[in-house]
Amino acid sequence: MPPAVADGHSRRFIATMVFVLGALSATAPIAIDLYLPAFPAMAEAFGTPESRIQLTLTSMMIGMGLGQAVVGPLSDRFGRRKPLLIGMSVFTLASLLCAVATSADLLIVLRFLQGLSGAAGVVVARAVIRDHFAGDDMTRFTAKMMFVTMLAPMLGPIVGAQLIRFGPWQTVFVFMAVLSALSTFLVWKFLPESLPAEERRSMTAREFGSALVTLVRDAHFIAPTIAVLMNFSMLFTYVSTFSFISQEELGASPGFFSLLFAVGTLALLAGNQANMMAIDRTRSSSRMITGMAISLAGVAWLVGVQVAGVENLWTVPAGIVLMMFGCGVVFPNAGAAAMSSQPPQIAGTASAFMGSLQMAAGGALPALATVGGVTLASMTLGIGVYAVATAVAVAWTIAVYRREPVEGIE
Repeated sequence: MPPAVADGHSRRFIATMVFVLGALSATAPIAIDLYLPAFPAMAEAFGTPESRIQLTLTSMMIGMGLGQAVVGPLSDRFGRRKPLLIGMSVFTLASLLCAVATSADLLIVLRFLQGLSGAAGVVVARAVIRDHFAGDDMTRFTAKMMFVTMLAPMLGPIVGAQLIRFGPWQTVFVFMAVLSALSTFLVWKFLPESLPAEERRSMTAREFGSALVTLVRDAHFIAPTIAVLMNFSMLFTYVSTFSFISQEELGASPGFFSLLFAVGTLALLAGNQANMMAIDRTRSSSRMITGMAISLAGVAWLVGVQVAGVENLWTVPAGIVLMMFGCGVVFPNAGAAAMSSQPPQIAGTASAFMGSLQMAAGGALPALATVGGVTLASMTLGIGVYAVATAVAVAWTIAVYRREPVEGIE
């Protein structure tokens, strides 16, 4: 029999969970950036400005936000598997429909459907983790799953660049459909139901609203949740703008952009890995403070190279690497703190609320940062503002948990 580990789970069980949940929660995120290298080709094919194609990114984020608000409570009522399998099946179909879209407007609608259905993978994965773990065990598992999940954005643009090199832009969406179908099969085959029938609860609209009010009023939940969504806004400001900035302002080729994007994501992975290695030796608060300090150093570097007039394809990625490393440290600790503060019976609702806020922030705040145009200066300003907001939320989280500790979170 495999040796027992956290919370009595076997190593084989944890390894299976990491792989399945990692693949599951990576399916929608890879759909975000897999097609980034195809933006210019899509704009040309539809005869529309690149800003119009960027709306396909925003519509998916809005869909993911709304989808999580729906799927989370459903997973508390009907269990985790049914909403998950239905959502991933619809995502597969939506991906295929994107491949045959005949206009940018239709693609915007279909990307919204992708986000709406793909939200199931993101929100249910977090709820399943809360069903099995809490405290540092949850932080450790979240970090392991994130390591798998983060491979998606690292490989996405590289794979996407190769797909459009040998085929039309539609190939990217066919590839998304294949990945989604595989993830759906893994869930059906290997992911057991984690919420017993006796622990499920149904909510009326009034009860759901009351639960949301309770979550908002609970500083143990809302403080780290704000840290998560501000941290995500930093990341998405970079993700949604760097394709244009690197190619149009800094002169990178599509292939070199993919390489730079992979380097940034590798830094995110490295931060996540460093956090995992430090869990048994340090407090969550210390790790979050360290991560924020590194991210702020990255922002300061980006400002410095632009003031000095030495921004290029080497100096700019250096600052991004620091920023991404810090985000990789902060994200799993803040997310685990928020989810650990709530009981498993409402884990789906809590996950949905946090995810909806995260998607709303990811869709709206980066757009606000670049309202005057997509430039290196506007990207840096956006990342800087959200980095400071993350630091404030981290400080609030630490103060709350020191005043009223929650088991497993320090």
